[in-house]
Amino acid sequence: MPKIDIGNIPVNKVRTGTDAKFITRAFLDNLYYAQGVTLINASRNDLYLALSLTVRDRMLSSWSKGLHDVIESEISKDYKIVSYLSAEFLPGPHLENNLICLGMLEETKKAMESLAIDLDELLEQEEEPGLGNGGLGRLASCFLDSLATQCIPAFGYGIRYEFGIFDQELHKGSQVEITDKWLYYGNPWEMAKPELSQEVYLGGFTKGYTDKKGKYRVNWIPGRVVKGIPYDTPIIGYMNRNYTTMRLWKAEAIESFDFQEFNVGDYYAAVDEKVASETITKVLYPNDETDAGKQLRLIQQYFFVSCSLKDMIRIHYFRNEEIKTFDRHFTIQMNDTHPSIAVAELMRILVDDYHMNWDKAWRITRNTLAYTNHTLLPEAMEKWQLDLFRNLLPRHLEIIYEINHRFLEQVRVKFPDDNGMTYRVSIIDEAGCKYVRMANLACIGSHSINGVAVLHSELLKKHLLNDFYRLWPEKFFNVTNGVTPRRWVAVCNQALSSLLTEYIGEDWINQYHTKIQEIERFVKDKSFRKRWQEVKLKNKTRLAKWVRKHTGIEISTDALFDVQVKRIHEYKRQHLNLLHVLTLYNKLKDNPGLDVPPRIVFFGGKAAPGYDMAKLDIRLINAIGSIINNDDEINHKLKVVFIPNFNVQNGHLVYPAADLSEQISLAGKEASGTGNMKFGMNGALTIGTLDGANVEIREEVGAENFFLFGLTTEEVFTRKSTGYDPRKYYDKNNMLQRIFGQVSSGYYSGGDTLVFRPWVDSLLYRDEYMALADYQSYVDCQELVGNTYLDREKWTTMSILNVARMGKFSSDRSILEYLKNIWSPANGK
Repeated sequence: MPKIDIGNIPVNKVRTGTDAKFITRAFLDNLYYAQGVTLINASRNDLYLALSLTVRDRMLSSWSKGLHDVIESEISKDYKIVSYLSAEFLPGPHLENNLICLGMLEETKKAMESLAIDLDELLEQEEEPGLGNGGLGRLASCFLDSLATQCIPAFGYGIRYEFGIFDQELHKGSQVEITDKWLYYGNPWEMAKPELSQEVYLGGFTKGYTDKKGKYRVNWIPGRVVKGIPYDTPIIGYMNRNYTTMRLWKAEAIESFDFQEFNVGDYYAAVDEKVASETITKVLYPNDETDAGKQLRLIQQYFFVSCSLKDMIRIHYFRNEEIKTFDRHFTIQMNDTHPSIAVAELMRILVDDYHMNWDKAWRITRNTLAYTNHTLLPEAMEKWQLDLFRNLLPRHLEIIYEINHRFLEQVRVKFPDDNGMTYRVSIIDEAGCKYVRMANLACIGSHSINGVAVLHSELLKKHLLNDFYRLWPEKFFNVTNGVTPRRWVAVCNQALSSLLTEYIGEDWINQYHTKIQEIERFVKDKSFRKRWQEVKLKNKTRLAKWVRKHTGIEISTDALFDVQVKRIHEYKRQHLNLLHVLTLYNKLKDNPGLDVPPRIVFFGGKAAPGYDMAKLDIRLINAIGSIINNDDEINHKLKVVFIPNFNVQNGHLVYPAADLSEQISLAGKEASGTGNMKFGMNGALTIGTLDGANVEIREEVGAENFFLFGLTTEEVFTRKSTGYDPRKYYDKNNMLQRIFGQVSSGYYSGGDTLVFRPWVDSLLYRDEYMALADYQSYVDCQELVGNTYLDREKWTTMSILNVARMGKFSSDRSILEYLKNIWSPANGK
């Protein structure tokens, strides 16, 4: 192994140098002085932490300067400070991403090799922050990456969950949730800032009074006060030494230990307040099936929003600005409805704490706030029972009543003949047990409302938010989602990254939205095509090794890798994919010599702990896989693999290896989707419906390079409105009858005829997401997929063109559109 001379190195270079010798010296220093060990007795985690601290050292000077520029210096008039409020962030592992964005990866490899350390093992050691449930959190993290790369001053505000999204294990094919202890071995990337803590009020009551100027005021006397401690993590831009800060809040007690209680012998009561306060940020998304779970979830949302708004105002004052100019310097993007309590909280701060008159406070609030909607499912539009809301946030309910009163007066004036409109747009749902409708609050209190794909935005205007669109058409925008090419190509697919850089230069990494199209001119280049195929094979081989290690299943890299990895949910229609698997299985059993390419069907994703039907999907996937994978007559042509505990880290393996991307939700149900973009950037072809961003992907890559099936949104609405009956499709289709007969008979469950009965009944008698209506179209389209894959040269052409035409789906383009249409100083006036 190469030896590196690390003698006589200037002290500043130990902290900042990026050559292998500087990295080596700094690594050894951190191992000894930070971890208290040497190479002889260091654990793998010690080595990982020492290297991470070494990399963090090289980020700190630029990060600190960037924070100084945002907080203390004059910001360009072209920008506001962007505050991105999100209940979820899924940043993924930091180490490799930071090494690539700093341009340090190769020198770090050399440094570790000189010490006989395998860098890959240290990368595998990193515990992934499980601070989100899926696409929402990953999107937020992609946006922070792009904000940094585009040099836009920004903070990402959220919650520092002690236990993130659960780890998923499979016991006899069923999902079992295991506590995600992501902080157990330490997190070297975050820095606690207790001196920037904020106090948050909960419960209690309000009391009106008249101030010295004769103005009516309200004082909120809380029943409880908790403290929010910020933990900062630098999110680096690519090769520009620019950073955004992800600031996550941890809840603590104002006084964590009561000496009086302790001294009288009540030792448990002495720490009651500590336990109660820290519970707030203990776990991501507590089960809200119970009243206690609902209460905790509302507290979580208010806690991080209140801390974040107060932090922004602290920064505003630190810059010697007055509160009346707050909206000129900050723009706040609410990532879905979870942070929408920001409308009422900002009003409370301005009116109660700064004694601003209502109209001026309302103008600042609306000019500052913008709302991104991420759903087309009415049941996902968050609302809280009135009594729960009143008990936790009594002052906010009063403010919401006032906002609602003034708003509904305007509605009555503008639409005097539409008696139902005031009910539909009211923040308060008056039916039955009264509720506070948070999406309505967000729409009313924001200057901008945007969807996340063209189709989604149009459906919001036509259906879900139609009344608000009638009121304020000028508020509505579309910003199609995107994903960062740093994480989802440069980090996870280094073989493709090297090929792209060799042929078109490295500018594609930070200018993907304009540069990636340049590879299209090589689509007929024999050498380039051969290299393209080699890259895909390398990635498939890497995934096959991982699958063998973690599941014991042997798979062929010659097979078509057919992949559906995403949250398990009925609207994602994993069950439709399963219907095709069983169709192909039965066809192969009838004719083992069937001329189809070998196919490995991959599933991955987590089901919410209380979502029984989704968990049953997982169990059935594994049950079917067990039968098929052990059927020696056909398992050389078909296998099923469930990837356990799917997350960002194993996504690094899956997306580059995929040949086919399954984006098969019912048209009109998926807001956008971002997995479709990650697959596309890595050369997978898409089979999908005209749903979410699929529509735009198909437009960009060309209809001839997209496998389309299924009903359109209009057809879905028509069939639903005229009475959809899934049995009509079942009765006419012999293969469906055969499949349901097998599942019902216990063929895939060891003779147990009851275990999958709910799955069968759900599809035959309800089929809310119309899988049976789309089944035959999907199966026919899958046959076309198989035939196309048999022509490898045609498939390669389609794969190259998919990547070349994916520029639109970079999160850099999304962020620049937000900046132009929503965040610029000209907007929100």
